[in-house]
Amino acid sequence: MNLNLNNKIVVVSGSAGKEGSIGETIIKRLADEGAIPVLVDRNSRGFGYAEALQKKGIDALFVQTDVTDPVEIENAVQKIVEKYGRIDAVINNVGVNDGAGLDSSYEEFMNSLKLNVVSYFLLVKYALPYLKESKGNILNIGSKVALTGQGGTSGYAAAKGGVLGLTREWAVDLIQFGIRSNAIIIAESYTPAYEDWIKTLEDGETVLNKINKSIPFESRMTKTEEIADTALFVISDRSSHTTGQFVFVDGGYVHLDRALISDVN
Repeated sequence: MNLNLNNKIVVVSGSAGKEGSIGETIIKRLADEGAIPVLVDRNSRGFGYAEALQKKGIDALFVQTDVTDPVEIENAVQKIVEKYGRIDAVINNVGVNDGAGLDSSYEEFMNSLKLNVVSYFLLVKYALPYLKESKGNILNIGSKVALTGQGGTSGYAAAKGGVLGLTREWAVDLIQFGIRSNAIIIAESYTPAYEDWIKTLEDGETVLNKINKSIPFESRMTKTEEIADTALFVISDRSSHTTGQFVFVDGGYVHLDRALISDVN
């Protein structure tokens, strides 16, 4: 299916994670579809990703940005518009489950909110004039933690709950401009960050097997490619009448009956 993303300017925050991360995978999939990926991230790794695409003849841009700093985000948007003249879609992909729980300080809690939800607001705020011109759309990457809780991560849970609230609020606000706003909700995906966490555990393989068995569909984690493919569909014209929706890419983790989970799986 042609998603009609050719030459679309798609801004993806949190897109300079390790190779195989959700953001980095989205960037690759966008390039495969002929879109022009714009990476916004504080990690200098993004320079290498953009350069690798450019060497293949693919137009791409990396704007190194502290996404918790409103001035830096505003400047990043201006750099993007100076080069391309427009923005067709924004994918907010920042997410760090930083463990800011009830025992954390006020500052730690607020820093978690700034990173995991305020950055979403800021990027959309400054990109909005250009989204209005293009009748573009917004996709927020959310987490099941907003709906299920997890324990020990009040900041991240509050932020991801806020992300879902903003998704629907923006869908209402922006209908008049023909701008769609949706969210993808993921549960367990074996990203490099997830692997790093497993390696810190004394019996990581046992924990990993238990988590896999808790996922009803095929008893496995969601692949980052599956998340990226859904993201591209949702921002594309092929999903032109979808707005205000939470799209679950989670192997049934959140909604399906726990009776499906057994040692047989």
